[in-house]
Amino acid sequence: MWLPLIGLLIGIILGLQLPFAVPVGFAKYMSVALLAAFDSVIGGIRANLEGKYDNAIFVSGFIANTFFAGVLAYIGEQIGVELYLAAVFAFGVRLFENLAIVRRIIIKK
Repeated sequence: MWLPLIGLLIGIILGLQLPFAVPVGFAKYMSVALLAAFDSVIGGIRANLEGKYDNAIFVSGFIANTFFAGVLAYIGEQIGVELYLAAVFAFGVRLFENLAIVRRIIIKK
């Protein structure tokens, strides 16, 4: 359970401490990739609380979701359609669903 939380905390601390600015042209890609990554972390926490956590599934899902969300945003930009909004919607719904389930599990314990 602690691996996703530790990774999230390390990422937040590094992000706040390192002087790194995302160019405006990459803002859509970064925001969608960040949302996908955060969804994977919350999904990992949920899986751990349910006793179903598998590190290989977590890592592969984290990388694949982040990569494909960025690719979807890029393809949408190339064809002139705001496809990144589909990823924002899908990952947003999953994120809040997983948060609700994590909350319920914690309250029941």
